[in-house]
Amino acid sequence: MKRIGLLGCGAMGTQIALAIDSGQIPATLTHIFDESKEKSALLIEKLANKPEIVENSHLLSSNPVDIVVEAASQDAVRDASLSVLQNKKDLLIMSVGALLDESIYDILSDACKDFKKTIYLPSGAIAGLDGIKSVKDELESVSITTTKHPRSLKGAKFFETSSSDINLDEINSSTVIFDGIAKEAVSLFPANINVAALLSLTGIGSEKTAVKIIADPNTDKNTHHIEARGKFGKMTLTIENHPDVNNPKTSRLAILSAIETLRKYCSDDIQIGT
Repeated sequence: MKRIGLLGCGAMGTQIALAIDSGQIPATLTHIFDESKEKSALLIEKLANKPEIVENSHLLSSNPVDIVVEAASQDAVRDASLSVLQNKKDLLIMSVGALLDESIYDILSDACKDFKKTIYLPSGAIAGLDGIKSVKDELESVSITTTKHPRSLKGAKFFETSSSDINLDEINSSTVIFDGIAKEAVSLFPANINVAALLSLTGIGSEKTAVKIIADPNTDKNTHHIEARGKFGKMTLTIENHPDVNNPKTSRLAILSAIETLRKYCSDDIQIGT
């Protein structure tokens, strides 16, 4: 049975841990870490099988685990990912936006080859990535329009650095708050728009993937509308996700995708999809 280390004990990490604890993922959660000791302790209370809390993120992979699951932040990816691979453990990353930094991507890609380990990036809140990945070499344009309730966007770096003086509490109708490229979007909305990062890594790159973010106070869903065009033809995908009840910045589908990726990693079974 696979042994899993968990980095991040917030809403997403908790749901992944519960899926392991219930047997939905055929594995054992052996070690956990969160910058907040309170979050780690709260998670332990919810689990029948108690993992060990380690003192820092690097100790996760120094223990006998098979894979470390990152469900924390882009900063956690930057800080801990290389040591996971150097300790010859596989890695599942949810904060995919960190990989749009080309230096980080190249370092981790080389480390995968050097240490013969794998980084897994779940499909997250978007369906259809299999299709986009299969036509990658024939893509000419890719765009994603994400619509969320203003509360799902609160706390984003964009509102600290933007000169537009947007006040989310004053938005009373559907409003475009960002129109640019994936590389900019992921930097300005690090906890809100990992879907754009994943799409750009799958397709034609972060500087060619167009991103539009809309705040709509009348929606109760996170909606992603994707258009991809090229020699192969055209793909149009629209996904409406319910936000996670414990963290509106995260789509429920993103959590389910992480659980399914781990279940697939830990199972000897028929594998469907690429």
